[in-house]
Amino acid sequence: MAYVKTRKNNASVTAYLKAIEDRRKRADAKKIASMMRKATGETPRMWGSSIVGYGTYHYRYESGREGRWMITGFSSRNQSLVVYIMSGFRAFTALMKRLGDYKTGKSCLYIKTLDDVDTKILQTIIERSVRLMRQRYETE
Repeated sequence: MAYVKTRKNNASVTAYLKAIEDRRKRADAKKIASMMRKATGETPRMWGSSIVGYGTYHYRYESGREGRWMITGFSSRNQSLVVYIMSGFRAFTALMKRLGDYKTGKSCLYIKTLDDVDTKILQTIIERSVRLMRQRYETE
C-alpha cells in the first residue's frame, strides 16, 4: 500500500489559524472554518501542516488501494484559500455559475478572498458536498 504523506494529526487548528499572517486571509479562514463546522458538525483536525479537515471517509479504488481522507476542509495558501469539495463539482453546476470569482481543480476550489464569492452559495455547496460524501462513503 502506498504511503499517504498528508495525514490527520493532533497539531493545533487554533495555532494554525493564528499563524496566518495576512489579517484578511486569517479572517476568511476563520469564517470558512465556521462554515465547515456548521456543515459537518465535526471538530476540525489538522491534516499535515497546512490543511484543516472535517470528518473522515474511507475510500477504496478499483486497484485495491484504500485509505482515509477528510470529508471537507480548507487551507490558506499564498495565492488563495483552497476549499476542498471532495465530492467534486459536477453536482453543483448551477450553483457554481452564481458563486462568483474562483478557479477549480478536481476537488479544489481556489478563492482569493471571500469577498469574491457569494458565501451563502459557498455554504450550500459545502453542505451538499458533505451530504453526498456521507451517502457515497463509509464515514467516521
